[in-house]
Amino acid sequence: MFDFSGTLLRVESTAHWLDAVLSESGARLSGDEFGHAVERLTRYGALPGGPSPREVPARLRKVWGERDLDAERHRAAYSGLIREAGVTEPELVRALYDRHMEPAAWHPYPDTARTLGELSRGGVLVAVVSNIAWDLRPVFRAHGLDEWIDLYALSYEVGVQKPDPAIFRYACEGLGLAPAETLMVGDDRTADGGALALGARVHFVDHLPVDRRPDGLRPVFGLLGDPGPA
Repeated sequence: MFDFSGTLLRVESTAHWLDAVLSESGARLSGDEFGHAVERLTRYGALPGGPSPREVPARLRKVWGERDLDAERHRAAYSGLIREAGVTEPELVRALYDRHMEPAAWHPYPDTARTLGELSRGGVLVAVVSNIAWDLRPVFRAHGLDEWIDLYALSYEVGVQKPDPAIFRYACEGLGLAPAETLMVGDDRTADGGALALGARVHFVDHLPVDRRPDGLRPVFGLLGDPGPA
Protein backbone atom coordinates (compact mmCIF):
# COMPACT_ATOMS: atom_id res chain seq x y z
CA MET A 1 0.00 0.00 0.00
CA PHE A 2 1.41 3.36 -1.04
CA ASP A 3 0.53 6.91 -0.12
CA PHE A 4 0.22 9.33 -3.06
CA SER A 5 1.55 12.83 -2.38
CA GLY A 6 5.14 12.91 -1.14
CA THR A 7 5.52 9.16 -1.60
CA LEU A 8 4.89 8.21 -5.24
CA LEU A 9 4.52 11.69 -6.73
CA ARG A 10 5.16 15.25 -5.59
CA VAL A 11 3.28 18.38 -6.54
CA GLU A 12 5.10 21.21 -8.33
CA SER A 13 6.70 24.01 -6.34
CA THR A 14 4.61 26.94 -5.16
CA ALA A 15 6.51 29.24 -7.51
CA HIS A 16 5.85 27.00 -10.53
CA TRP A 17 2.20 26.62 -9.49
CA LEU A 18 1.66 30.37 -9.32
CA ASP A 19 3.62 31.05 -12.50
CA ALA A 20 1.63 28.45 -14.47
CA VAL A 21 -1.69 29.98 -13.42
CA LEU A 22 -0.56 33.55 -14.04
CA SER A 23 0.76 32.62 -17.48
CA GLU A 24 -2.50 30.93 -18.39
CA SER A 25 -4.54 33.92 -17.22
CA GLY A 26 -2.29 36.52 -18.80
CA ALA A 27 -1.77 38.26 -15.46
CA ARG A 28 1.62 39.74 -14.64
CA LEU A 29 3.48 40.43 -11.41
CA SER A 30 6.80 42.19 -10.95
CA GLY A 31 9.68 40.15 -9.56
CA ASP A 32 9.18 41.52 -6.05
CA GLU A 33 5.41 41.05 -6.21
CA PHE A 34 5.81 37.50 -7.45
CA GLY A 35 8.32 36.61 -4.73
CA HIS A 36 6.09 38.12 -2.07
CA ALA A 37 3.07 36.20 -3.36
CA VAL A 38 5.01 32.91 -3.35
CA GLU A 39 6.16 33.55 0.23
CA ARG A 40 2.62 34.24 1.45
CA LEU A 41 1.09 31.28 -0.41
CA THR A 42 3.77 29.04 1.07
CA ARG A 43 3.29 30.39 4.58
CA TYR A 44 -0.45 29.77 4.41
CA GLY A 45 -0.03 26.29 2.90
CA ALA A 46 -2.33 27.26 0.04
CA LEU A 47 -1.03 24.71 -2.49
CA PRO A 48 -2.75 21.33 -2.02
CA GLY A 49 -0.04 18.72 -1.64
CA GLY A 50 2.53 21.40 -0.92
CA PRO A 51 3.93 22.67 2.40
CA SER A 52 1.48 22.54 5.30
CA PRO A 53 0.13 25.82 6.70
CA ARG A 54 2.25 27.27 9.47
CA GLU A 55 -1.03 27.97 11.23
CA VAL A 56 -4.57 27.36 10.05
CA PRO A 57 -6.81 30.42 10.61
CA ALA A 58 -9.48 29.79 13.25
CA ARG A 59 -12.35 30.18 10.79
CA LEU A 60 -10.93 27.41 8.59
CA ARG A 61 -9.93 24.87 11.23
CA LYS A 62 -13.08 22.77 11.10
CA VAL A 63 -13.20 22.49 7.32
CA TRP A 64 -9.42 21.96 7.24
CA GLY A 65 -9.74 18.92 9.50
CA GLU A 66 -12.40 17.44 7.21
CA ARG A 67 -10.98 18.59 3.89
CA ASP A 68 -10.28 15.16 2.44
CA LEU A 69 -13.79 13.81 2.95
CA ASP A 70 -15.36 15.52 -0.06
CA ALA A 71 -14.65 17.94 -2.88
CA GLU A 72 -16.71 20.79 -1.43
CA ARG A 73 -14.84 20.90 1.87
CA HIS A 74 -11.48 20.49 0.16
CA ARG A 75 -12.14 23.43 -2.16
CA ALA A 76 -13.44 25.54 0.72
CA ALA A 77 -10.36 24.83 2.84
CA TYR A 78 -7.75 25.57 0.20
CA SER A 79 -9.62 28.43 -1.43
CA GLY A 80 -9.85 29.97 2.02
CA LEU A 81 -6.08 29.63 2.48
CA ILE A 82 -5.45 31.15 -0.96
CA ARG A 83 -7.56 34.16 0.01
CA GLU A 84 -5.83 34.41 3.40
CA ALA A 85 -2.56 34.63 1.45
CA GLY A 86 -3.83 37.76 -0.27
CA VAL A 87 -5.30 36.48 -3.54
CA THR A 88 -8.78 37.99 -3.76
CA GLU A 89 -9.74 37.83 -7.45
CA PRO A 90 -12.33 35.02 -7.61
CA GLU A 91 -11.22 33.74 -11.02
CA LEU A 92 -7.60 33.58 -9.90
CA VAL A 93 -8.54 31.80 -6.67
CA ARG A 94 -10.50 29.26 -8.72
CA ALA A 95 -7.67 28.78 -11.22
CA LEU A 96 -5.08 28.29 -8.48
CA TYR A 97 -7.21 25.69 -6.76
CA ASP A 98 -8.05 23.83 -9.98
CA ARG A 99 -4.42 23.71 -11.14
CA HIS A 100 -3.37 21.16 -8.52
CA MET A 101 -5.73 18.55 -9.99
CA GLU A 102 -4.03 18.68 -13.40
CA PRO A 103 -1.58 15.84 -14.17
CA ALA A 104 1.01 18.42 -15.25
CA ALA A 105 1.15 19.70 -11.67
CA TRP A 106 2.48 16.35 -10.41
CA HIS A 107 5.86 14.73 -10.91
CA PRO A 108 6.64 11.07 -10.14
CA TYR A 109 9.73 10.36 -8.07
CA PRO A 110 12.54 8.95 -10.24
CA ASP A 111 12.06 5.40 -8.97
CA THR A 112 8.24 5.35 -8.83
CA ALA A 113 7.59 3.71 -12.21
CA ARG A 114 10.41 1.22 -11.78
CA THR A 115 9.27 0.25 -8.28
CA LEU A 116 5.59 -0.16 -9.17
CA GLY A 117 6.45 -2.04 -12.35
CA GLU A 118 8.78 -4.48 -10.61
CA LEU A 119 6.27 -5.13 -7.85
CA SER A 120 3.47 -5.77 -10.31
CA ARG A 121 5.56 -8.04 -12.50
CA GLY A 122 6.61 -9.92 -9.38
CA GLY A 123 3.00 -10.66 -8.50
CA VAL A 124 2.77 -8.16 -5.63
CA LEU A 125 -0.63 -6.47 -5.37
CA VAL A 126 -0.44 -2.68 -5.10
CA ALA A 127 -2.92 -0.21 -3.62
CA VAL A 128 -2.80 3.57 -3.40
CA VAL A 129 -4.19 4.75 -0.05
CA SER A 130 -4.60 8.51 -0.03
CA ASN A 131 -6.26 11.29 1.90
CA ILE A 132 -7.66 13.17 -1.07
CA ALA A 133 -10.92 14.77 -2.17
CA TRP A 134 -10.67 14.32 -5.94
CA ASP A 135 -10.05 11.47 -8.37
CA LEU A 136 -6.30 11.04 -8.82
CA ARG A 137 -6.61 8.19 -11.32
CA PRO A 138 -6.16 10.57 -14.31
CA VAL A 139 -2.83 11.67 -12.81
CA PHE A 140 -1.66 8.06 -12.64
CA ARG A 141 -2.88 7.38 -16.18
CA ALA A 142 -1.17 10.49 -17.55
CA HIS A 143 2.15 9.43 -16.04
CA GLY A 144 1.85 5.80 -17.18
CA LEU A 145 1.45 4.43 -13.65
CA ASP A 146 -2.18 3.30 -13.54
CA GLU A 147 -1.52 -0.11 -15.10
CA TRP A 148 0.38 -1.19 -11.98
CA ILE A 149 -2.27 -0.17 -9.44
CA ASP A 150 -4.72 -2.87 -8.38
CA LEU A 151 -6.81 -0.74 -6.02
CA TYR A 152 -7.35 2.91 -5.09
CA ALA A 153 -8.50 3.60 -1.52
CA LEU A 154 -9.28 7.33 -1.57
CA SER A 155 -10.63 9.04 1.52
CA TYR A 156 -13.44 10.88 -0.27
CA GLU A 157 -14.68 7.59 -1.74
CA VAL A 158 -14.19 5.45 1.37
CA GLY A 159 -15.62 8.10 3.70
CA VAL A 160 -12.78 8.14 6.25
CA GLN A 161 -9.37 9.77 6.42
CA LYS A 162 -6.05 8.34 7.48
CA PRO A 163 -5.03 7.56 10.21
CA ASP A 164 -8.45 5.94 10.73
CA PRO A 165 -7.76 2.20 10.43
CA ALA A 166 -10.95 1.80 8.38
CA ILE A 167 -9.31 3.13 5.22
CA PHE A 168 -6.46 0.63 5.52
CA ARG A 169 -8.93 -2.15 6.25
CA TYR A 170 -10.81 -1.19 3.07
CA ALA A 171 -7.60 -1.50 1.07
CA CYS A 172 -6.63 -4.82 2.63
CA GLU A 173 -10.06 -6.30 1.99
CA GLY A 174 -10.02 -5.01 -1.57
CA LEU A 175 -6.69 -6.71 -2.16
CA GLY A 176 -7.87 -9.89 -0.45
CA LEU A 177 -5.05 -9.77 2.09
CA ALA A 178 -4.81 -9.80 5.86
CA PRO A 179 -3.25 -6.61 7.26
CA ALA A 180 -0.26 -8.58 8.52
CA GLU A 181 0.47 -9.53 4.91
CA THR A 182 0.73 -5.90 3.82
CA LEU A 183 3.25 -3.08 3.95
CA MET A 184 2.14 0.57 4.05
CA VAL A 185 4.63 3.02 2.53
CA GLY A 186 4.12 6.71 3.22
CA ASP A 187 5.69 9.99 4.26
CA ASP A 188 3.40 10.99 7.15
CA ARG A 189 4.12 9.24 10.44
CA THR A 190 0.71 10.12 11.85
CA ALA A 191 -1.56 9.52 8.85
CA ASP A 192 0.24 6.58 7.29
CA GLY A 193 1.20 5.19 10.68
CA GLY A 194 -2.48 4.45 11.24
CA ALA A 195 -1.96 1.16 9.41
CA LEU A 196 -0.05 -0.13 12.44
CA ALA A 197 -3.33 -0.35 14.39
CA LEU A 198 -4.44 -3.13 12.05
CA GLY A 199 -1.19 -5.03 12.29
CA ALA A 200 0.19 -3.92 8.93
CA ARG A 201 3.86 -3.08 8.65
CA VAL A 202 4.79 0.51 7.85
CA HIS A 203 7.79 2.04 6.12
CA PHE A 204 8.33 5.80 5.92
CA VAL A 205 9.97 7.82 3.15
CA ASP A 206 11.05 11.45 3.16
CA HIS A 207 8.76 14.01 1.51
CA LEU A 208 11.50 15.67 -0.55
CA PRO A 209 11.58 17.34 -3.97
CA VAL A 210 11.83 14.75 -6.74
CA ASP A 211 15.40 15.73 -7.64
CA ARG A 212 16.53 15.13 -4.06
CA ARG A 213 15.07 11.64 -3.63
CA PRO A 214 16.17 9.47 -6.55
CA ASP A 215 15.78 6.06 -4.91
CA GLY A 216 13.74 6.50 -1.74
CA LEU A 217 11.38 3.63 -2.63
CA ARG A 218 14.08 1.01 -3.20
CA PRO A 219 14.17 -0.19 0.45
CA VAL A 220 10.65 -1.54 -0.06
CA PHE A 221 12.04 -4.60 -1.83
CA GLY A 222 14.17 -5.53 1.16
CA LEU A 223 11.12 -5.37 3.42
CA LEU A 224 8.86 -7.66 1.45
CA GLY A 225 8.37 -10.91 3.30
CA ASP A 226 10.07 -9.58 6.42
CA PRO A 227 7.73 -10.31 9.35
CA GLY A 228 9.38 -7.77 11.65
CA PRO A 229 8.51 -4.07 11.97
CA ALA A 230 9.76 -1.79 9.19
